[in-house]
Amino acid sequence: MSPLLHQTSLKASGLVFGILILVISFILSIVLGTTKISFLTAIESFIHYDMSSDEHVIIQTTRLPRALFAAMIGGNLAVAGALMQALTRNPLASPSIFGINSGAVFFVVMALAFLPVSSLDQLVWVAFFGAGIAALTVYYLGSLGRDGMTPIKIVLAGAAMTALFTSFTQGMLVVNETGLQNVLFWLAGSVAGKSAEGLIPVLPYMIFAGIAALVLAQPVNILSSGEDIAKGLGQRTGLVKISIAVTVILLAGSSVAVAGSIGFVGLVIPHIARFLVGVDYRWIIPYSAVLGAILLLLADIVARFVIMPGELPIGVMTALIGVPFFIYIARKGFRSKGVSQ
Repeated sequence: MSPLLHQTSLKASGLVFGILILVISFILSIVLGTTKISFLTAIESFIHYDMSSDEHVIIQTTRLPRALFAAMIGGNLAVAGALMQALTRNPLASPSIFGINSGAVFFVVMALAFLPVSSLDQLVWVAFFGAGIAALTVYYLGSLGRDGMTPIKIVLAGAAMTALFTSFTQGMLVVNETGLQNVLFWLAGSVAGKSAEGLIPVLPYMIFAGIAALVLAQPVNILSSGEDIAKGLGQRTGLVKISIAVTVILLAGSSVAVAGSIGFVGLVIPHIARFLVGVDYRWIIPYSAVLGAILLLLADIVARFVIMPGELPIGVMTALIGVPFFIYIARKGFRSKGVSQ
């Protein structure tokens, strides 16, 4: 077996193993919680659903939708982070660090406070708009000056916009206190209390963006080698960059619309994926999707037990993981294998 074929085989085996861990995490998310439910009971709820059984009702109406949301959103945010790190050539890039999540959250809260908007179908488009505004603003601010966009400038721009949108959001909450507790829990990031029907409005965008990310993998590889080289190979770099930006907005916007602000998944997971499979985005993207789903499922499970019988927002759990990782990457001086070549 040639070395290349051997490496491909190892990466494929690793992806299969990751999917297996994802399935196990998904099952644990269904059976673990305040109410103890056995694995056999969980299986029975799918084969012979009994509406008179509290355990069956909990699984089908609460635990299963929650697990689906966590897996989808974790994968979305991780892939968005991987694409952002490739586009900006910055190891600290992610939807939460660059203000995209904060922009989406602010516009959603503003719409809820001042506009006759209530359905998720409408909130999704508001989140897309907010994410797009934030992305364009951060890109513009990070590109000012003679030297153009640099890693430190775009991180500072992202931090500034995150602070600005967060302040605006808090102002909205002060002005309109209706439903304050629910909004605050949503702002911290949560997949609790979701119904399966709530995934339907955003699912088409998530699927489309996921497919787009896989299609963009090879163009991203070429772009990562340098813009001049990519142009020399005939790549329309402007179109590729716009496609990446739109994909990121769809992934992050749809996630924020249904679960609020969940940070650091898009920062941590792409680095783990690159450590495992190198710099080929044909592998980084599927690995990021699987690992992101696993991370958010496990974080959600832990969040249920920390302050029982209550629970922490899942965004708090991801922050506990992400903040030390952010400091570690920042201390390395913006050097990351495969991001800046």
